Amino acid sequence: MKQLRVAPKRTLLTSALLLALSQPLYAQTAPAAEAGQRTASADEDARTLDAVVVQGIRGSLTGSMNLKRDSQGVVDGIVAEEIGKFPDTNLAESLQRISGVSIDRTLGEGSKVTVRGIGPDYNMVLLNGRQMPTSGNANGAGVSNSRAFDFANLASEAISSVEVYKTSRADVPPGGIGATINIRTARPLESEPVINVGLKAVHDTSNGNLPKSLQGHDITPEISGIFSQRYADGTFGVALTGSYQERDFGFSQAAVPNGWRPFRGDENNWGTIPQPGTPGSENITNRPGPTDIYSVPQNLNYSVNGVQRQRTNGQLTLQWAPADNITTTLDYTYAENKIQQQRNELSVWFNFGPSVTSWTDGPVAAPIYYSEIINPATSDISMGGMRLANVNKNESLGFNVDWQVSDALDLQLDYHSSSAETKPDSPWGSAGVLGAAAFVRGTTSVDFSNSFPVVNIALPPGVAGVDPSQALVTGSVFQNAYSKSEIDQTQLKGRWEFGEYSGLDFGASYTDVDNRTAYGFMQRDTWGGVGTPADYDDDIWFADSMGQYFDQFGGHNSSNFTDRFLLFDFDRLRNRAAELTGRPDWYRAPDEFSRDLRTNEKSSGAYLQYTTKFDWEMPLNVAVGVRYEKTEVTSSALVPVATGITWQSANELNLIFADPAFATLKGDYDYWLPNLDLNLEITDAVILRGSYSQTIGRPGWADIQGGRTLDQIVRVDGGTGTQGDPTLKPLVSDNFDLSLEWYYGESSYVSAGWFRKDIKNYIGTTQIIDVGGSDGATPFNLHTPVGGAYWNAALAGGCIQADVTCIRNYIFANFNGQPGVTATGQDANGNFTGTINGLASDPLASFRITSPANREDSSLDGWEFNIQHMFGQSGFGVSANYTIVDSPDLSYDNYVIGGQFALVGLSDSANLVLFYEKDAWQIRTAYNWRDQFLSAVFDGSGIPNPQYVDDYGQLDISIGYKINDQMTVQFEGLNLTDETMRIFGRHENEVLYATQYGPRYVLGFRYNF
Repeated sequence: MKQLRVAPKRTLLTSALLLALSQPLYAQTAPAAEAGQRTASADEDARTLDAVVVQGIRGSLTGSMNLKRDSQGVVDGIVAEEIGKFPDTNLAESLQRISGVSIDRTLGEGSKVTVRGIGPDYNMVLLNGRQMPTSGNANGAGVSNSRAFDFANLASEAISSVEVYKTSRADVPPGGIGATINIRTARPLESEPVINVGLKAVHDTSNGNLPKSLQGHDITPEISGIFSQRYADGTFGVALTGSYQERDFGFSQAAVPNGWRPFRGDENNWGTIPQPGTPGSENITNRPGPTDIYSVPQNLNYSVNGVQRQRTNGQLTLQWAPADNITTTLDYTYAENKIQQQRNELSVWFNFGPSVTSWTDGPVAAPIYYSEIINPATSDISMGGMRLANVNKNESLGFNVDWQVSDALDLQLDYHSSSAETKPDSPWGSAGVLGAAAFVRGTTSVDFSNSFPVVNIALPPGVAGVDPSQALVTGSVFQNAYSKSEIDQTQLKGRWEFGEYSGLDFGASYTDVDNRTAYGFMQRDTWGGVGTPADYDDDIWFADSMGQYFDQFGGHNSSNFTDRFLLFDFDRLRNRAAELTGRPDWYRAPDEFSRDLRTNEKSSGAYLQYTTKFDWEMPLNVAVGVRYEKTEVTSSALVPVATGITWQSANELNLIFADPAFATLKGDYDYWLPNLDLNLEITDAVILRGSYSQTIGRPGWADIQGGRTLDQIVRVDGGTGTQGDPTLKPLVSDNFDLSLEWYYGESSYVSAGWFRKDIKNYIGTTQIIDVGGSDGATPFNLHTPVGGAYWNAALAGGCIQADVTCIRNYIFANFNGQPGVTATGQDANGNFTGTINGLASDPLASFRITSPANREDSSLDGWEFNIQHMFGQSGFGVSANYTIVDSPDLSYDNYVIGGQFALVGLSDSANLVLFYEKDAWQIRTAYNWRDQFLSAVFDGSGIPNPQYVDDYGQLDISIGYKINDQMTVQFEGLNLTDETMRIFGRHENEVLYATQYGPRYVLGFRYNF
């Protein structure tokens, strides 16, 4: 076997990994020890290693096992089966195969990772040991609070391995409480020459389960290639990797996007279930008890979504070794992920009017049946549409010098500059929404008794369904969301060898992070409509039935499902609305931002770590270290300045804003972060590990914004807003690990591990309470018409508090032209249009201001079990793991209304991989399961409410056949059982999102030159 050029004083872990990644694709003929075996010299000299041949699935699992076995602390990982062939097409999908690692799915694909119950924001992601910037905006709207890295931006073909450090080390950049995840790419001087190209054809069945107007292509391409060569007697190397992927797919979703409104049963105000008539005539079955919590939905939405994605990745690596003891590396990584999404929807809005309801038992009661009485049938059936287009771009330029100064001293200098940017990819903005409606909705009922909500709408006499002749534009929102993070990082690392097994690792680092997240939007709430239905050509609209797009949910074909809706030509409808209003600027995103958060973090760090080995009857490896980290934070925020409140539609009031202004605040913190790793070799095959470390997790970007922001829409019962605090301290976690590993056979092992995390400074949410003791605050002294003189006159005139349409019409009919009241006409239903402004004599508006705070300390613990077994030379093998995570103190209490201290992402998980690999065949079946978990503590209602993701299991399969030494054909099937995803609130009946995707099939070819 050809001798690789590897520096002689590398650590055991680094050298083992480089050797594992270095074998050529045709290495079957190379003489090597069986993967997983140790030679006698390895026990005598920690720097003398076996040759490990990585071939196929077994080779990948063996490489991962060796990574775990030879590591300092608790480290798991995944090693590529071959250079250019990672186990899954998505890095997040691969990472979920590791015990303790779970994924969050976005658009049906793995996106972000949770490790040991710690969510994506508190897991640090590195690329070749360098901190990666992050960017992104949810649905092209709002500012981003997240530090989570989106693995969907990176293709897997260029990745050699992924290391998951579950225990902290002094030489690893801080920021990961759950884990630090290091993505490694191949280096030309550390791997055998290779040239290959891969082609794939992808068929996503979800694309076919869409309306024709939203469909992309049934078959989309993927192409990737790798070129890695060495020159000048192995002193100069070039590696170039590239990939391009297209994916057209879709999903259907039933949702309550504006959340559920929770109330106590004994509240005698807006919280009571609205009823007509006198007491005793209530239309309520199994009414919630006086202390029960019950919730009512704000709206119900069904949507069909078509998505097109184009992902381009590339990396160029140049290595030069001018001397035997010096290696220099220059690398550039580029990743671009473009996403376009089209959506059409059917939705209804509930106004908490007179109702007929049926409820589950308490103490947390949910509706089985919910019906609001609307008579006559002149309310709106809404049919919105959306166009979303964003591009995510990552760039990283790095330079590294590794200098073996002497046999005892090794120095390494590393610098990199990287950026992550998310911006609109359309002249109309990052996301545009058009609201359309037909005013033919009567009494609206929903059956929540199953996993899929079924809506029934009473139509006017003689009306069979929604028709193009009834529809018109009723509102619009065009959004401009932008985020960018830039990192400049310099790291100096060194190791001084004291002898055979002892040494001192030392280093220093400086990291400068500039993060910007900004948002602007143009919103027009013309609920009475733009023009009349006659102003729109009927051929703009396309009648369809929604139920057919939810065939994986029971009830989708119910005769009670009023599922007829209208799709429309988005561009034609937008242009027509702009023509009718004469204001094209109302139908595109603004050029300026109304929110703009700019944060700078400067972190300086230094570390020392001593490693040694005590050669007793049972050898004991010890690593003890400490890292000092100091961070300075400067945060500026463009804060919208609210000057008043105007009532423009029956359901909503709106804030009036003046020009925004920047506010700047500062904060700082510093920590000493110790670590201790013990590794006792009970026998050559049995290892007992114990570790302690302290880690930090930094607050989110919006959490540390410098100012207060109010949401534009205000409800009758008050408004909402947020504010940040740059003086927030990071989470601090004391981590304890204990594990026992038994490597009982060739490429086979079993392990069990216990872990505990004691978390301090946990960042929860709180609401600011005003001096009067109400449920909100009164920022900017804004006055609301609700409860004012005009409002009270309407109540005295016969309107009831729940009927805001009656109140609004009364005010216009009796006070038009008086201060604050301006009527502009009437809509098709005879309701007045116009504005009612808050006056100085009106009550001050109440706002629920949500603010982050270092609130509590708590802990979580869990167990990880792993087994990997090869059935001799039969070709069969199995890999399985199960993780249990528990924290009663960090759980959400569904029986409490208001902000809570709870940890999102906490869940058990399991994996099972069965494979057969022999001769020309590779067959792998993988099942991943994640238990129910809390995903958020806000649900879209603007008030604290839980979101739970239901348990989810996915079955994938891959079949590969090696035609000859050069050509391999591969078939993959993902989500073969067509699993659906469901998110709900305090009770399983309180559906928030029920989503259907579909299986995906891939046929691929790889050719090795």
